Parts: sequence; C-alpha cells; structure tokens
Amino acid sequence: MSDSAALKSVPALTAQDRKGGFSTRVSWLLVASIFATLTFFFWLNEWPEGNWIFSLAITGAVAAVFAILTRRVLFGTLLATSQVIIVCVAAKVKLQMMDMLVHAYDLFFYFHSLSTATFLATSYPIYTFSLLGTFVLTTVLGIIVYKADGAVVSRWQATAAFILFSLVGVVALETTGERRHMHLYYSNRFLSTYYGSWPETIRTVMRGQLMEAADKALGKPFAGIGTCATPQKKPHVILIHQESMAPPSLFPGLSYDPSMMPFFKSHDGKLHKLRVETYGGASWLTEFSVLAGVSTYSFGSMRQFVQAFMEGKVKETIPQVMLDCGYRNVLFYPMMKNFVSNARFYESIGLKEIFDMKDQKAATTTERDRFYYSNALDEMQRHFSTSEKPLFTFIQTMSGHWPYDYKYFPEVNADGGGPGADKINHAEMNEYLRRIKIASGDYSWLKDELKRRFPKESFVIVNYGDHQPTATRMLLGASEMAEAEDIKLKSDGLGFHTYYSIETQNWRAPALPNVPILDVPYIGLALLEAARLPLTDAFQERKRLMLACQGRYHSCTDKDAILIFHRRLIDSGIMDSR
Repeated sequence: MSDSAALKSVPALTAQDRKGGFSTRVSWLLVASIFATLTFFFWLNEWPEGNWIFSLAITGAVAAVFAILTRRVLFGTLLATSQVIIVCVAAKVKLQMMDMLVHAYDLFFYFHSLSTATFLATSYPIYTFSLLGTFVLTTVLGIIVYKADGAVVSRWQATAAFILFSLVGVVALETTGERRHMHLYYSNRFLSTYYGSWPETIRTVMRGQLMEAADKALGKPFAGIGTCATPQKKPHVILIHQESMAPPSLFPGLSYDPSMMPFFKSHDGKLHKLRVETYGGASWLTEFSVLAGVSTYSFGSMRQFVQAFMEGKVKETIPQVMLDCGYRNVLFYPMMKNFVSNARFYESIGLKEIFDMKDQKAATTTERDRFYYSNALDEMQRHFSTSEKPLFTFIQTMSGHWPYDYKYFPEVNADGGGPGADKINHAEMNEYLRRIKIASGDYSWLKDELKRRFPKESFVIVNYGDHQPTATRMLLGASEMAEAEDIKLKSDGLGFHTYYSIETQNWRAPALPNVPILDVPYIGLALLEAARLPLTDAFQERKRLMLACQGRYHSCTDKDAILIFHRRLIDSGIMDSR
C-alpha cells in the first residue's frame, strides 16, 4: 500500500474516539504543548541564542526520524523528549562528579565492552537503576502512545520535517561562532554540547580508534623499562608548567626589558623554542603532550577531551617512568583538583599526590609563582628529611593567566616594558610584560632557595610555556575584540611558539636537542635525557623520530613514521586508543 493510500485510512482509525486513543486534534495539541515546553526549557538553559535554537531544532529532527520510521508524530516527540531528559540528567550528574558534560563518545567509551558497562553499573548503582527505570517508563508510555497516537503523517512529510529541522539546526550552529575550548564544561549547555559532539564522535568511530595510527606496525612491540639503574645518584627533577608564557623576543616590534630574558634561557645560555598545539587557553592539551609524549593533533577533533577519554589508557608517561625509576611524584596544582576532571587523568598516569588549591591554602586561583614555589620547597624539605628517594615535582603556575586588563599584584614594583613601551605596546601587553617580570623574579628566587636550602642536592629544572597569552593576538593580526578560539592560526604559525628551558644544580646535563624548534611531545624525552635516566624502547624511538624529523612531530615530513610509531604504542599496550 502506498503512503498516500495509507494516509487516507488514518481518519477511520485515529480520528474517532476509540478506546484508549487520542483524536487527531488532541494528539497535535499534545505535540505542540511538548514542543512549547521544550522551547521554554531550552531558552532558559541553552544559551546564548544560537544554542537553544540549535537544541530545539535537532530535537525536532530526532522526533522526525522516529516519525519517518513509525509515521506517528506524538510517539516520535515522546521518544525525543525522553532522550532530552536522559541526556540533561546524565550531564548534570557527570558535571557534579567529573566537572564535565556528556559527550556523544561517552556512549562508546563507557559501553564499548561488557566489562566497562558492568564496572559503571556496579560503581554507580543508584544512577544505573534510575536509568533503567527511565527506560522502562519510556517503553511503557511509548507503547501506550504508539497505539493511541492520532497525529499520523506520511513518511515524505516526516522526511520534509527532518530536512527543515536539520537546516535550522545547521544555521543556528553557525551563528554560535567558533566552539569554545571550555564548551564541555559549561553547565548551561547540556544538550547543545551533546548534540554538537556527534560529528566528531562519528568520525572517530569510523576511524576505529581515538588516535591516528598506521594499520600495521613495522618492527616489534616496544619492551618495558627494564632496569633503571644509573651510575650515579639520580637528581631530583622539577617540571614547571608556566601558564601563558612566551618570550617577548618572538615579536621584534615589542618594547620590553631585556633583563628578563634569562628567565627563558637554558643552562647553555640559549633560548630554545617550543611549538605547542593551542593558543590562549586549553592548557590541558600541552599537559597531555608533555606527560604522554604524543601530539593531541593525532586525536583529531576529539583532542579537546583527550585527558578525559585517555584516563587509564596511557602507560609509560613521564610520571610513570619516574615511578619506575624510584621517584616519588608530587603535583602542585593551582585549581581544585577536580577541575575539568584533570585529577582523574593525573592519578591514572602516576601523579597520585596532588596538592591543589585547597591543600595549598590558596586564597585565589591566580597566586603569584612564588606562592607555589614556596609550598613545593616546604614539601621538598619534609621529603629530604625523611626519605632517600629522588623527588619528581610538577608545579603549575598562574601569573601569566588572562585577563590583562587589571594590575596583577599591584603592590609589586615591576615594569617589563622597555623605552616608550606605553606608546609602542598595547596596554594588555604592557601588563603581560609586567607579569613576566614578576615571574622572572620568582623563578630566580626559587633557584636561589634551592641552593640555600639544599646545597648538596642535585636538581634538574625543566620549565616550559604552555601556550601564548591572548595579549599577543593583535601582534598576530587579530582584532582586539577577538577571543582565543576566534583567532585563525596555521599549525606552524608564530602563535604556537613558546619556549622551554633546562637548568641544573649540582648536575651536568647533556646538550639540549639541536633542532630549530622542538614540538611539545618531545619535552618528556628532553627531561629524561637531562636527568640521564635510561630511555625505554618507546622513548628511544621518540628520540630517533625527533632527530629524523628535525624536532617536528605531527608535522613531520615522514608522516608514516609517526603513524607507525603510534601503531607500535598501541600494539605494545602503551596506548589503548578505543
């Protein structure tokens, strides 16, 4: 029977007041009421404007899909609304527990295997039973509504509605502009975040894994660390994540105080450039590459969530290698440890001792660097008095963090500008240069304190800038009104250049990599070599690639060599990319 013939028979079946059924008019009134309620809900909870229209349109498209399959509009609307309720509740729960929202890949991440689903169900029984109850209730209501639905349409009408809703959704999505790098952590975007994550999820599922890799590896799987014996006592290692720090010498037109340039230089007196993979924010991308030794670009459009989805799936990270070499690992973190679920990732890679904002008794999330250094020094004092273990200390600072429209620690007398800076530089840049001056002084203080308090201990200090500050956006050709995500940069552009430095105390480090600019995934290799620690097979291969690719990683001219390396990591069990 054709759709048109079937449609002619509808009034005889549904328009009458048969037992348990709705008339056509009542069914359409119920559909309109549900969509009016959804419109109000999205208007309140999915802002700005483009987001709530996008959420409503895609919900309509979902309802239209069910209508195409069943020809019943009220039934399709019920299922689409049930999906909205489940996603929003799940997103709220996940935000409370993990400080991030629901992503479409969660469906594959948590339910790709029976063991993972079982773990989730047994770990969170209340939520599991609530979800099952929702499914049961939806099924019961669905059966009732399916039989009673009087709003019946032809499939071509439902298809037309699907196309219309989809077009509105695409246009609405375009009006929202570039997706914020923090979008998965906004509590007012439960559904738009979920819907917007489907395209990247589909691409990842089609690829078959999160990380790009060759189909087959050439060479044997990598062996583990084996022995970490060294001919001399291992040095203590300090890794400093300098928030939003980049040397002003990258921009010749700036007027800056050259006396702060030693802050950026290594034990060889040279400035060593670092190429990172984010601008103006998303520090966790740089952290991941530093600690895991792979490029976030290798995860495609899923890279913004790489720490969340790679939790428990990465081995032979820098902290894990340090543990294998007998180190005690500690992290001094300026935020609360559950910020964007970072603590879960840190702990899974060997950073189990986390001193967060609360532990350090920080009054704000943007204390000056000396505050964090002082806390780290005190912990070193306690450790050295009770243990012979070498210490790996990871310190994250915040002095360079935006915004730059106010005077940071105004009581500190510091001026990073050079002659005529007020006329040559933008006001934000002058404030940023002032912060570099403060950070430079605090870093010198740290080195002096290490010598004064621990004169017989050996240290390797690795210091890197995680990304450039937004204060450089005008120098990169962007508008003063532009935000970090709005700035278009080539992957090899100046906006991704920062620095790294390696200095020592009572220790002789080998020469730093002789490459024009080092890509961020190789920082861990540089750290291990500076501390003269044995390299695992995987790090030996990283070293070979670093030299062969002249410091490049994702942009290496021999792209196949990088992809084969990834396959070997996966085959060796070092990376679980599913």
